[in-house]
Amino acid sequence: MLYLVDTNVLLRFADRSHPLHPLIRTAVRELRQNGHKLQISSQNCIEFWNVATRPIERNGFGLTPPEAEQLLQLIERLFPVLPDSSEIYREWRRLVFVFGVSGVQVHDARLVAAMKVNAISHILTLNVEDFKRYLSEGITAVAPETVTGKNT
Repeated sequence: MLYLVDTNVLLRFADRSHPLHPLIRTAVRELRQNGHKLQISSQNCIEFWNVATRPIERNGFGLTPPEAEQLLQLIERLFPVLPDSSEIYREWRRLVFVFGVSGVQVHDARLVAAMKVNAISHILTLNVEDFKRYLSEGITAVAPETVTGKNT
């Protein structure tokens, strides 16, 4: 089965000093050992770059663009990037209208659109609640602790 990896998971995966890093690494390893493939979308890469290059005092990693580039290349090797298409945009437009999505939640809607266009039903995320509205669309949000059986 294919899983999309949410940006919040990628950020903790990349940040070895984050308290959730061991849980995230274990969840990724267990999913792979169970035969699942983990992928990301261009939206994840854009969001990752935003946080990676944002100053630490503004809740970012404070990396320079060359440092962020190196880290993003590693992430892209570990989690292949799904193809982008105009079909994703059309699906996103449908989702935001049908579900009345507004504000920052539009980014999650774009992830769901990429999932639907690429026939992915599961997303590994720290924000399971944010994706519950898409259950009727066949989307299942999975928390890392659900995979590992360890509570955070």
